[in-house]
Amino acid sequence: MRKIILSAAAFTMLFSCQNDENTPVAPSTEAIALRNCATQEVLEAQLKADPTLALRMNQIEAFTQKAMLTKRLVNGKIVIPVVVNVLYRTAEENISATQIQSQIDVLNKDFTAKNSDFSSIPAEFAGVAANIDITFELAGIVRKSTTKTSWGTRDAMKSSKKGGIDPTTPTKTLNIWACKIGGGILGYAQFPGGSLATDGVVIDSKYFGLSASNSYPYNLGRTATHEVGHWMNLRHIWGDSSCGNDLVSDTPVAKTANYGVPAYPYVSTCLPTHNEMTMNYMDYTDDRGMYMFTNGQKSRITALFVSGGARSGFGI
Repeated sequence: MRKIILSAAAFTMLFSCQNDENTPVAPSTEAIALRNCATQEVLEAQLKADPTLALRMNQIEAFTQKAMLTKRLVNGKIVIPVVVNVLYRTAEENISATQIQSQIDVLNKDFTAKNSDFSSIPAEFAGVAANIDITFELAGIVRKSTTKTSWGTRDAMKSSKKGGIDPTTPTKTLNIWACKIGGGILGYAQFPGGSLATDGVVIDSKYFGLSASNSYPYNLGRTATHEVGHWMNLRHIWGDSSCGNDLVSDTPVAKTANYGVPAYPYVSTCLPTHNEMTMNYMDYTDDRGMYMFTNGQKSRITALFVSGGARSGFGI
C-alpha cells in the first residue's frame, strides 16, 4: 500500500494534529514496560516555543522532496562522528567505554544492513529493504557527575548552565547524551531544523548499547537506531496518528504503534487490507522485533546530506 507524499504546505498541518500531549514528559521512576519515545512530544513543545521552527522544517521538507524527485546523490561516503555525553549519578549510569562502543557497533550494523536479523525480513518486504550506507565513528566521550535523579525531556542535559553538557560542534558531530531520562522514556531526538544548541539524541543510560539483561527487551541498542532515525528526518511509521502518513512511500500504512514482537503477517486495520511492516526501526516494537529500514527511508535520509541539505556538513 503506497502513501501520498505531502506538499510542504500540507506537511505543516501535521505539526498541529499529531498528538494532544504538547508538554514534554515529566520525570518519574516508573518501570518501562512498553517502548516510549518522546520525540514527537518534544517537537510539539518546540513548535509552540518557536513559531519559526515550522517554517524551517517546511523548507527542509520541500528540499527533501525535490532531492528525492531529482534523485540527487551524495558525493562521497557519509561517516558520522559521534560524541557521547555521559551524565551520571550512580556507577551504573556511568556507562563504560566498552558499552558505548557497543552502541556505535550496533548503529554501524543497522545502518549498513549488516545486522544478523536482516535476513529475517519477510519476502514481501525484502524488495524495499535498504542498506542506508552510513557509518558512525566514536569521536569522543565527555563525562560529568550530577546529583540529578532524572533529567526529563526539556533538554536540560544539553546545557552546562542547567547542569548538563553542551553539544560538541553540532554542525559536524552527532551528539548523544546518555543519562537517566525518567517518565518511562527510553529516548528522544531532535528533528533537522531545530536549534543547534539542542541538536542530537538522548538515550536513557539503561538502554544504551548492548546493555544488561535487566534492560530487556530494550537491551540490543535499537533505541539509538530508532532515535538516530528521527535525527535523520524519519517519522514514526504510523505517522503519529491513526493510519497516518510517515512521508515515506514504501512503508505500508500502520494503524498505530506496534509493541512486543508481532507475528508476521500482521494484518492492518487500515484499508485496503495489507500487512504492516512491524519490523521497521521506526515502529515501537522490542529491540529484537525491529531490523530494517526501507529504500524510501533511505531517500529521505540521503537528502539531508547532499549539498544544501540540512546536515550537509557531516561526513563527506
